[in-house]
Amino acid sequence: MLDRTLQRRLISLVLAAAVAAAGIYAWREGGSSSLPPETVVIAISASYVGSCPVVAAQERGFFSRAGVNAQLQPHPSGKSALAASMQGKAQLATAADIPIMFAIMEQEPVSVIATIFKSDRDHGLLARPGSGVTGPASLKGKRIGVSFGTSAHFVLNAILNRQLLATTDVTLRNMQADQFAAALDKGEVDVVSTWEPYLGTVQSQLGGKGTVFYAEDLYEIPYNLAGSREYVVSHPETLKKVLRAVIQGATWCRDEPAAAQALVAKLMKPQGEQWRALWPTYRFGVSLDQGLLLALEDETRWALANKLASGPMPNYLNAIDFKPLKAVAPGAVTIIH
Repeated sequence: MLDRTLQRRLISLVLAAAVAAAGIYAWREGGSSSLPPETVVIAISASYVGSCPVVAAQERGFFSRAGVNAQLQPHPSGKSALAASMQGKAQLATAADIPIMFAIMEQEPVSVIATIFKSDRDHGLLARPGSGVTGPASLKGKRIGVSFGTSAHFVLNAILNRQLLATTDVTLRNMQADQFAAALDKGEVDVVSTWEPYLGTVQSQLGGKGTVFYAEDLYEIPYNLAGSREYVVSHPETLKKVLRAVIQGATWCRDEPAAAQALVAKLMKPQGEQWRALWPTYRFGVSLDQGLLLALEDETRWALANKLASGPMPNYLNAIDFKPLKAVAPGAVTIIH
C-alpha cells in the first residue's frame, strides 16, 4: 500500500499532466491559449455591402473569439484594397473578381482564399428620362457612360452581346462614377452602366428620375477575400481562424438582416437606399465554387478582346488556395481541381 503522502504526489502529477495535455490540445485546435492573438490587417471596400461578413466578424467579436486581432483598413474600392495587400500595407483584402483578374494578368501574386458574397442584382444601367431607352433592347445608337476596365464595363459588353449589338453600335464615354449624374442631367450621355450603391446614388442625384435596368441574369458578382501568395502560404493556421470568424460573420449578415443593415449603414455608409431594398437578393456565405473560375476566365477573354490586358490566359487554379477553407469547411469547396 502506498502511504498518503506518495498518493497525494501521484495525484498531483496526474492532474498536472492532464492540464498540460488539455492546453496542448486547445492550442492545436485553435482554441484559447496563453499566446496573444495575431494581428491581421484586412483592407476592405468601405462602402460596399459585400464587405459585411468581415465587418460583422469584427463588430460581433467573432475575430477576437477566434484568436485574431483583426484591424480593418477602409478603402474607396476593392481595387485599392487589393493593391494595399499586394504592397504589404495589409495582409488580406476584400475585392471582386475583376480587380483580381487584372492583378493576376499583371503578374501580381494574388491568392484567393474564399468568396464571401454574391449578388446578381448589383450591376445595371440607369437611363435618363427622355433618352428613349426603355430597356437593353433600345440601346442602339445611344451614348453610354461607363468606367473602362471595371465590372460595369464587362457587364455592359455582356448586355450588348445579348442584344446582338457591337460596341460600334453605341458611343461609349469613359468617365468616373462621380461624373455620371452631371453627364446624365446635361444630356451628355443617355445611359450609364455601373453598380450599387452608385446606381441608387445617381438616381437620387437626379431627383429620383431615370430608370434602372438590372443585369440580374447576366452576371453574378463573386466578392472575395484574398492576399499575397507569400502571406497565404506562410500563415495557414491564421487563415483558418480568419475564415472561421468570417463564416460566422456571413451567417449573421444573412440571418439578421435588420441588424446587419444597421451595421452597414453605420460603419460603411453606402450611399443611397436602394441597397436596403436589394438586401433579400444578396447571398452572404463563404465558398470556393466553379463560378469564380468561370467568371475569371470569361473576364480575361473580354479584357484581351478589348485590349485592356495582354498575355496568355492564366491558369486561375494557381491563384486560388483551397487549403485553409477545406480545413475549416470542406463542403464549401466545390471547384474542380
